[in-house]
Amino acid sequence: MIGVLLLLLLLPFLLYIAAPQIRKMLSSGVCTSTIQLPGKVAVVTGANTGIGKETAKELAQRGARVYLACRDVQKGELVAREIQIMTGNQQVLVRKLDLADTKSIRAFAKGFLAEEKHLHILINNAGVMMCPYSKTADGFEMHMGVNHLGHFLLTHLLLEKLKESAPSRVVNVSSLAHHLGRIHFHNLQGEKFYHAGLAYCHSKLANILFTQELARRLKGAGVTTYSVHPGTVNSELVRHSTLMRWIWWLFSFFIKTPQQGAQTSLYCALTEGLEVLSGNHFSDCHVAWVSAQARNETVARRLWDVSCDLLGIPVD
Repeated sequence: MIGVLLLLLLLPFLLYIAAPQIRKMLSSGVCTSTIQLPGKVAVVTGANTGIGKETAKELAQRGARVYLACRDVQKGELVAREIQIMTGNQQVLVRKLDLADTKSIRAFAKGFLAEEKHLHILINNAGVMMCPYSKTADGFEMHMGVNHLGHFLLTHLLLEKLKESAPSRVVNVSSLAHHLGRIHFHNLQGEKFYHAGLAYCHSKLANILFTQELARRLKGAGVTTYSVHPGTVNSELVRHSTLMRWIWWLFSFFIKTPQQGAQTSLYCALTEGLEVLSGNHFSDCHVAWVSAQARNETVARRLWDVSCDLLGIPVD
């Protein structure tokens, strides 16, 4: 009994000592590409915090012209200035993008296309997680609307520019949580039943299905696309859930930093020779296994058509 009590008392200390090695084990993937990006143009959504910020910073460090596509422009400007000072790259720009409003998405795309002749890297990074039930400006359930439909529309609007700039890449940030996801076409907006945690999982499954179908449609176009699981990262994504914030705090020693979480996005955006793996899902800078639902081509194609219909995009 005394031994058990002693072990319980020592456990927090032992975990504290072991934390660096455990964290290292859980964040083994590192983007080792040395490629530089002068003359290249990149767009990163949700780049004013967390993984998006670190991704944008690294792209700027390599010389790219980087657009921080953010809902909070004021916060984005502060981050842009920080990145400019840290990297010496003044080509870090902020533009308004609210993925919960298709008018904002279209306005961003219109402005970008008028401003830029090229787009080489699009990183669909922004997202929401475990929101109480709510809808976007267009009436979409918030997770599906922001995480999937918002990025679907943005990619569609920028696709011709990506083709003109080939070779170019699209990276969609998904999650291991997709394994719990299902695409309920009869309840896509969560009006019949809703669970905040599962709604997030459904949207992350949609990210993978979108990536695979996009890769299929872009075969031979010079544009490749990848979905990624960044790992469990200490970020603002859990801001809507008190329980998740508590869990994140409790296990903070073992959770990836945003810089570590950005590595797989960077790997897919930068690594040479990755074109043959277009459409694949990555975790820790390696191809990762996806659920049976995420491999269902019929569901992927139907989701594409339904997404087009919801967004008013002609179905080809």
